[in-house]
Amino acid sequence: MTEREQTRPAGEDTAEDRASALVTRRAAPGARAAVLFLCGGRADSRAPSRPWHLAAVRMRPFVRSVARAVPDDDVLLGEVRYRLRGWNGSDADTLKDVHRALGELTRLVGDVPVVLVGHSMGGRAALRAAAAPQVRGVLALAPWCPPGEPVEHLRDKRIVVFHGDRDRVTDPGASLAFVRRALAAGARADAVVMPDGDHAMLRHSATWHRRAASTVAGMLSAG
Repeated sequence: MTEREQTRPAGEDTAEDRASALVTRRAAPGARAAVLFLCGGRADSRAPSRPWHLAAVRMRPFVRSVARAVPDDDVLLGEVRYRLRGWNGSDADTLKDVHRALGELTRLVGDVPVVLVGHSMGGRAALRAAAAPQVRGVLALAPWCPPGEPVEHLRDKRIVVFHGDRDRVTDPGASLAFVRRALAAGARADAVVMPDGDHAMLRHSATWHRRAASTVAGMLSAG
């Protein structure tokens, strides 16, 4: 374990715990809606999450693409800041951070509809967090969808999953199975297989960015 990967003492209150979970990328004081981006992470890690980690950096082109597709200055764009890099089993630390960010967003701009855009572990967190009433839609990019992920809370929610057919980190077949289960539970769900797509979304990256931006814009327009 490297120094950067060292974990903190159990129960210690750190600066990460006290920091805001919501990082605003485009402010909108009179927001009518918001889009929050959730980067990937690790299944298990109690190392602090940092904005320079590759998973976080990879989401920035998506933020820029959505900003161009949704030029309205009344749509807030933000990112969820994780305290830790890992999901961490039943602790679901990532999901706790998403809930913190949604709470901060409500205090900042009120009860506005929210679209979540999550990659990998962030996709799993976004799909789970769709239980929150203000979340109207989720775009999950190459999400981590373990067997048995809950879907009942997705009734009437708009769910879109993009997954590359060459992903060797998360399973595109599991994403398709998740979408089928979500449909059966009453979600308005679609799956898009990205030909020749890898987990990092670097192959044909412009296509990922463009399709993600148009999907988010469509969710906001429908809302």
